[in-house]
Order: sequence, then C-alpha cells, then structure tokens
Amino acid sequence: MTNDMTVGNPRSLIFKFGIPLVIGNVFQQLYNIVDSAVVGRFVGVNALAAVGATGSIVFLIMGVVMGMTSGFSVLIAQSYGAKDEKRVRHFTVMSGYLSVITAIILTIMTLFGIDSVLRIMKTPENIFNDSSTYTKIIFAGIGITMIYNLLSAILRALGDSKSSLVFLAIASVVNIVLDLFFVIVCKLGVSGVAYATVIAQAVSAILCFAYIKKKYPLLRITKEDLEFSGSSAINLMKIGIPMSLQFSITAMGVMIIQTALNVLGAVYIAAFTVAGKAQQIITQPFLSLGATMATYVGQNIGAGQNERIRKGVNEAIVLSLCYSVIAAVILIFSGHYLVEIFVSGDETQVIETAQRYFNITVGFYPALGLIFIYRNALQGLGDGLFPMLGGLFELMARGVVAFTLARIIGFSGACLAEPAAWISALIPIIPVYYIRMNKITKSKIKDNVMLK
Repeated sequence: MTNDMTVGNPRSLIFKFGIPLVIGNVFQQLYNIVDSAVVGRFVGVNALAAVGATGSIVFLIMGVVMGMTSGFSVLIAQSYGAKDEKRVRHFTVMSGYLSVITAIILTIMTLFGIDSVLRIMKTPENIFNDSSTYTKIIFAGIGITMIYNLLSAILRALGDSKSSLVFLAIASVVNIVLDLFFVIVCKLGVSGVAYATVIAQAVSAILCFAYIKKKYPLLRITKEDLEFSGSSAINLMKIGIPMSLQFSITAMGVMIIQTALNVLGAVYIAAFTVAGKAQQIITQPFLSLGATMATYVGQNIGAGQNERIRKGVNEAIVLSLCYSVIAAVILIFSGHYLVEIFVSGDETQVIETAQRYFNITVGFYPALGLIFIYRNALQGLGDGLFPMLGGLFELMARGVVAFTLARIIGFSGACLAEPAAWISALIPIIPVYYIRMNKITKSKIKDNVMLK
C-alpha cells in the first residue's frame, strides 16, 4: 500500500494520492458537520449557535494536533524517500513519544481553561453552558484524536492515502448513528453529539492501529527502535512546533472573527457557522492537495529529485486554480442548499446571511488554494518557520479587518476578514519557496561540479 512518489508522472501521482485524501477529509469534516446538522435540526438554533461558537476553539486545539503530527511525518517521508527503513521506524517511535506528551499537556490545559476562554470571547449567556459542555467532552478525547492523526500521517508519509479513508468512512457512519441515537432517543442535546464524536474517533484510531500492525512489516518496531533520542526529538519538534503554531495562529484568527460575531447575536453566529461548515466541505480539495504536496515534496527531497518537486508544484497549482472556479460556481448558485443541511428551510434569515458570506468570499478561492500548495511544499522541504510566518500575516489581517470593518458594516465586514487573511498569508511563503528551490538547485549543481 506504500507509494513511492519519487518515480512516475507527477500529475498522475498527485491526482491519485489526492483523491482518497479529499474523500477522507470530507468524512473527517462530517464529525463536526453532523454534530451541527443534528443539533440545528432536532434541538434548535441556540444549540446550533452553541456548537458553532466553539468551532474556532476546537479548531485551535485540533490544529495543534494536526500540525504537530503532520510535522512529525515530514521526517518519516524524507526517510522513506531516501530508502532508509531504520530511520522510518526510529522517527515513527519518536513521534509516538512526543505525541503522548503533547496530548497530556493539551488535555490538562483545555479542560481547566475552556470556560475562561469562552468568557473572553463574549459567548452569549443563553448558549454558554452548552458551549462549555460540548468542548469539555471533545477535549477529553484529545489523546484519541492525537493517536489517529499520527497514524494517518505516518500512512501518508509512506504514500498510502487510501487506507485511512476506509476507517474514516466507518467511523463517520458510527458518528451519524450515535448522533441521532444520543440526541433523538436519549435526549442528550449537545452532550450527545460530543460523545458520538469522541467514540467515532476512537473507532477510527483502533482500526488504523490494527491495520498498520498487520499490513506494514516496515513499521514493526524492535527493541532497538524504542531507544529515545534527544537530538531526534529536537529535529521533530523543529518541524512539528512551527506547523502546529501555524494551525493555531489560523485558528486564533477565526476566534477573533467569532468574537466580533458574538456581539451580533445567535442568528449571525449560526449563519457564519453553517456557511463555514459548507465551505469546509467544498474546499476540502485544497487541503487535500496541500497534504499531497507535503508527502510528494518530502519524499522527493529525501531522494534528491529537485526538478520533480518543481514539476509537481506547478501541476498542483494548475489543479488548484481549476477547482477554485468550480467551487465558486457551486457555492454561488447552490450554497443555500448546503446551508439547509444544517437548518430548516424556515430559517430564512440564517440562510440568506450565510449566502452573503459565500458571495463575498468565493472570488478569493484561488488565493486559498495557493496557500495550501506553497505552505505544504515548504513544510515538505523541512521548513516550518516561514509557513508559520504566513500564519502570522494571516492572523494580523483577520484581526485588523474583523475589528474594523465588522464594527462599520457588520456581518459583511467579518466575512471580508477571510479573503484579507488568505491574501496576506501568501506574502511571505511564495517568494520563500522559490528562494529555497533556487538554493537547493544551485547547491546540487555545485556538488556535481565538485564530483567532476
């Protein structure tokens, strides 16, 4: 099931690797999307707003988890590209150690600090208790989420984007069934959808672990592999921490927008929530293309195939720009149908407000797609600093626009914070990518001359 991305046609490899990721990411989004849809349909708009008001906080913490594990997988991908199986196992074990430590720290911090964060974000009193309950249950399962994300990141590093798709599909079905059971039958409200999410994540983690243990002899750990290495831990953290911070910075920007929206009331919170959920579904190909480039670039830099990296990135840019047009057309003409997944057709104000979000943001999707390509390409090269710097530019743009325009023109101003952030994020990462590639090419030419 491993996939060597250092040989073969780049476009074909990227496409074949990316398609399962798109489907898998859609299934992963279903966890929170189904939560919102079930509470919106069967509990009410206030319950939907309660779950929506926590979205940026959950994204913040889960972003740390995804960023850290994705960062760890870069060195695994580079080792696999270099055909060094011993180092693949070594970095897998070290990633496991660091993931356990990170999960413990995050669990303690979130469970004790979430109420204070909700207060700072001015969460309305009529949804505060539900928001607090939902997040505490979700964060109690951080360890489970960390395990699954690490295992799936390891599979991606080895070129396997298909296996985790099957596990996510099964877990998504479990999540939907449990959501409906806990909310409709057991009347647990937002608590029910949170419990369903954690249980479904546990199912996917168990299935993924069992599959790797059975099907991947390459990852069968020996006693020698269990040795802890301080230098390896530092190398992993040098990539993992900036990538997790980059996710966190993005989430902080969303929290800023959420704070600006909270003063507008439950209808606007609900509209922004459902618009964001619909957008997450439609824009999954951008995220998947980015994840594909991290593996593709990581393997090829490990194999010294620099020209293949350029070709692959160029192919990904073309695919991303083409899809951005398709995504914009879907949301402009059919966005309201996606919104009605989450709320009743009678909630006309919520639907119309959500459509306004689509109309404002979709024209900037080309910039959003490029962020994931260049950011993940740099991460595949082992550069975590400048992608994080792009996140800082993103954060500043979101903050300035959200707190200025939202006060002047209301909801539309908050919507404009998104495209402003996307454009700003590209400012540091595009030139740095080309500078890095030029340096790598010159270094290789110099080495070849010295050998002659």
